Amino acid sequence: MVKISFPDGAVKEFESGITTLEIAQSISPSLAKKALAGKIDGKLIDVTRPIEADGALEIVTPEHADALDLLRHSAVHLFAQAARRLHPNLRPIIGPAIKDGFYEDTDNPEGQLTADQLPEIEAEMSRIVKEDLPAIRKVVTEAEAREIFKDNPFKQELIDEYKDGELTVYTQGEYSDLCRGPHVPSTGFVKYFKLLSVAGAYWRGDSNKPMMQRVYGTAWFTKEDLENNLQMREEAKERDHRKIGRELDLFFNDASLGAGTAYWLPDGATIRRVIQRFVEDREIAAGYLHVNTPNLMNLNVYKQSGHWQHYREDMFPPMDMGEGEELELRPMNCPSHIAIYKHDVHSYRELPIRIAEFGNMHRYEKSGALSGLQRVRVMQLNDGHTFVMPEQIQEEFGNILQLVMDMYHDFGINDYSFRLSLRDPNDTEKYFPDDAMWENAEAMLRATLKDLKLDFVEAEGEAAFYGPKLDIQVKTALGNEETLSTIQLDFLNPENFDITYVGADGEKHRPVMIHRGVISTLERFIAYLIELYKGAFPTWLAPWQVQIIPVSNEAHGDYAWQVAKKLQEKGLRVKVDESNEKVGYKVRQAQVKKIPYELVVGDKEAQNNSVTVRRYGSDEEISKSVDDFVAEIMADVENLSRIKK
Repeated sequence: MVKISFPDGAVKEFESGITTLEIAQSISPSLAKKALAGKIDGKLIDVTRPIEADGALEIVTPEHADALDLLRHSAVHLFAQAARRLHPNLRPIIGPAIKDGFYEDTDNPEGQLTADQLPEIEAEMSRIVKEDLPAIRKVVTEAEAREIFKDNPFKQELIDEYKDGELTVYTQGEYSDLCRGPHVPSTGFVKYFKLLSVAGAYWRGDSNKPMMQRVYGTAWFTKEDLENNLQMREEAKERDHRKIGRELDLFFNDASLGAGTAYWLPDGATIRRVIQRFVEDREIAAGYLHVNTPNLMNLNVYKQSGHWQHYREDMFPPMDMGEGEELELRPMNCPSHIAIYKHDVHSYRELPIRIAEFGNMHRYEKSGALSGLQRVRVMQLNDGHTFVMPEQIQEEFGNILQLVMDMYHDFGINDYSFRLSLRDPNDTEKYFPDDAMWENAEAMLRATLKDLKLDFVEAEGEAAFYGPKLDIQVKTALGNEETLSTIQLDFLNPENFDITYVGADGEKHRPVMIHRGVISTLERFIAYLIELYKGAFPTWLAPWQVQIIPVSNEAHGDYAWQVAKKLQEKGLRVKVDESNEKVGYKVRQAQVKKIPYELVVGDKEAQNNSVTVRRYGSDEEISKSVDDFVAEIMADVENLSRIKK
């Protein structure tokens, strides 16, 4: 007999060897019908696998937290079986469930799959679903596994890796695959799926190994969930900052010029400039002193700070300058700002001292991670460091957090969350070794968040090596969670660099550093804004705020420039479209470029000192005097035209 305990606290005895499915049947037929797997003592098992020891059992149904991953892993095998039926020489290799879907890496000596072939494979998958083939698990020997997959060198490599453990093969119909499982009971459970795309991927992520073909897909328990996900994916494509960046001529990436670098075109550079000036003005009002420091620093400084020891893989190789000097492209600005602080002697009366900079940084992101503006190797960080007395930590931390939230409000960002990143108490070797410091610092950050009545989650193991931090998280249009802003406490570097202030007692004391990035890097922040606004920037931030369209260049060009000059004198960014296209085409082009205001001027407007106004996204045309339009757009700019989400 085995004793099985259930989530509601009940404990029952069953015959040894009973399965999850049989237990579900003993509870109710409806539960058995929904049962996908069991979870015994935290480990997922197939519903037909015997239970031969006491344990705590959860019956996994579609509502369970593990259900979607289970379904999607089974969908991988469904895809592979269908693809093999249509392409017998195709070799499925490995395929996990991932966020919102799954993928399978494949190899085909006769030629890779194309996106055009995916609908045919989907149709075959649907036929296999109707066949309702059971997923059968079998433990095999190394010799048996090698024989089954004798024509698949990639599976042979996996067998080498796992041969010292239990090797299992799952079979559904004619298709077998090396797999740890578990799976849903049969192919009939995988009803709602979609194959999405194909891409290249190196075997094991190693560029020195063969290139595989990766097929992406998604699977859900209901048709409605699948349709909602596909609709979200289409919306994400429309918001993708890389696509919009090309359409609006904001920036481009060109690997032949340097992978992971962005080239800003005039309109994109305008957005950068407006954001930087806006943020700097807000920081100055908050008491920050702006500095400018070099992109290069002696490598020994990064060894002193600890960055070389902890982040070497993310730093570019040092440049040997001869005579024992090695220079490093800076991956962060902290040592530079410490050098600024140490340049003078400071009194406790000066603290907090707030130093800020839009500083260039260089980080060696792996090529597979590079993406548009969100993952680059050269970036400009809105960085800042505050030097405080220990008793000032909580107040200053709150001030910085308020600055971040105020800035988010100004940019129309209102969907974000807070993650308090702590050290892992079970893995303290990679952190600054001072238990009392960590406990005190973490308690201070918790208290500040609670004082501000903010909801937050705690994440052990996400702290920097020198102190805990608060990460402000946002979701991109593609559904990925990104850290947009960070506030970090640092007790280590003041020690490493022996920085001090003179206290009220006339003695030297050690300050605490607070690192903060209010809007992250300009690259990541603008990528996020492009997707947030869908390229339709609010008036204050748009590269061009007004486009003036003369009905006739010859008859109305002078008046168009007269209006443009009046707007430019107000500091507005204005262009006059003097192309030889028809007015309707010019209006459509202004809409395509998402320019906030279009002004059409002809005989009537020139005679009445007026303009015909059309807002982006609207078909309504309104005639206004030039002075009234100036008042309208200036109010729009002053209000920051925050978007409504």
